[in-house]
Amino acid sequence: MAYQSSLHRFLQHAQQQPNKTFLNQPVAGNWQQYSFNDVEQQARKMAAAMQSQGLAAGDRVGIISKNCAHWFIADLAIMMAGMVSVPIYATAGEKTIGYVIDHSDMKALFVGRLDDYQPLENVLSAELVTISMPYPDVSGFSGPNNQVWDELIRANEPLQDIASPELTDTMTICYTSGTTGNPKGVVITFKNIASAAQGAVDIIGIGNAGPQRVVSYLPLAHITERGLIEGIAYELPLEVFFIDNLDTFIDDVQHARPTFFLSVPRLWVKFQAQILKAMPQKKLSLLLSLPILGNIVAKKIRTKLGLDQVQVFGCGSAPVSEELLRWYQKLGMNIGEGWGMTETSGLSCGNLPFDENRIGTIGKALPCVEMKLSEAQEIMIRGDAVFEDYYLDPENTEQAFTDGWFHTGDKGELTADGDFKIIGRIKEQFKTAKGKYVVPVPIERLLLSNSALEQACVIGSGMKQPIGLVVLSENAPQAQAEQTALLEQLLSEVNGQLESHQRLDYLLVCQHSWKPENELLTPTLKLKRNEIEQYYLEKLPETPQQKIIFE
Repeated sequence: MAYQSSLHRFLQHAQQQPNKTFLNQPVAGNWQQYSFNDVEQQARKMAAAMQSQGLAAGDRVGIISKNCAHWFIADLAIMMAGMVSVPIYATAGEKTIGYVIDHSDMKALFVGRLDDYQPLENVLSAELVTISMPYPDVSGFSGPNNQVWDELIRANEPLQDIASPELTDTMTICYTSGTTGNPKGVVITFKNIASAAQGAVDIIGIGNAGPQRVVSYLPLAHITERGLIEGIAYELPLEVFFIDNLDTFIDDVQHARPTFFLSVPRLWVKFQAQILKAMPQKKLSLLLSLPILGNIVAKKIRTKLGLDQVQVFGCGSAPVSEELLRWYQKLGMNIGEGWGMTETSGLSCGNLPFDENRIGTIGKALPCVEMKLSEAQEIMIRGDAVFEDYYLDPENTEQAFTDGWFHTGDKGELTADGDFKIIGRIKEQFKTAKGKYVVPVPIERLLLSNSALEQACVIGSGMKQPIGLVVLSENAPQAQAEQTALLEQLLSEVNGQLESHQRLDYLLVCQHSWKPENELLTPTLKLKRNEIEQYYLEKLPETPQQKIIFE
């Protein structure tokens, strides 16, 4: 298949529609718009500025920032200068930041909006050039060798002789968010991203559906946002809107009125909690059951969220319960579940266009990849979107492939219609004291089918029976007696659907939610199972007296 690099596609759009708005950035309540020409000229100047700092083609250049217009511009500048981008999560800790800087042999680092600059400042050396983005809150950053974005833009002319990357050239090194051990640097080529973006456009079906608007708020350091939002933004293009902060999230989405909206299960659960806070489930169910009024209520809810113009909803990055998807379907929000990995450049498989009969599956493979199940039921994948190696890590690279097929580590099954279903991570299954293996994800999905729960993690390695760690959502009853009654019923219902060795002995209700800040979730909101288990092991009762225990 013929692909074109992200840089090539962007330059085509900039030439064809230079004055069209490409990026929209809120700053302190005001929206700043950047046309394709604005973005191109700034990127060319920044590419020249990096060269003037002594950087050369092939050098690794980092970006650490929350999503913003200058994240895109920095990325384009890196491409134009023939360099390799290395994104770092805005929530990354000192150890991870230091590891990525050292391992990638980073020569420069763009620094944008962060909640806390201390972890970054603690690991910076005078050898590493930093370039601070032009946002008011970045003024709190002080690096030992810092250059200021606007000053570099003023001091440099646009680079005329920009790079023209081959599809086989390295575009970026994406470090995995790492649920265990040090993150691995996944080497992604221009072909990898282009094929995944083009394949996603083909199955999502937004290529010929008129002007498209998206909100970029999931971390750009993660391949889902990088491939599905930034990658498609260059491919189509898309008009991109950013978020000022969490407090302005709904207002900013309402301003953008996106036509394509992507989220992750944890956030879909939070949106659900907000809706049910305003209107209890009993009342909502009654209103939705009324023919004409139901449609009006559903549209009103979508409008209040700023999602009334959305043509395609997507969900990925972690397992999601079928019940949650069906709940949203009643609101006229048909959320297609997708699947992919850093190593496969984002989306590889999806229930898109949405098909109600395929809820609970991740659909079929994109045109740019082939997928199959191994004898051990592991999902294997190969194709244009699949990476070739981990950066400076031949040992893990060799172990990752068998006859050209990449081992995803995900256990799956195929439906009669040829759709893939994810059962869970092979490494996540554990053995109880009885010698029986338990896969936690399907049990967690059953628990999370109840909107009173926001998070769930099933543990049980070496125990007589598995147990469930749960975090209550805003929808849960306030009184502990009511919480106990609800959870006892849920536990009974869940255990009734499980084999004897899978049944949960009890539920431990955790006091605090798990998040990246307390190191119990990855930056992409996946469970850090080992850390969660270690944290709660000492809190477990030796001989539980009740089925529901509060931390």
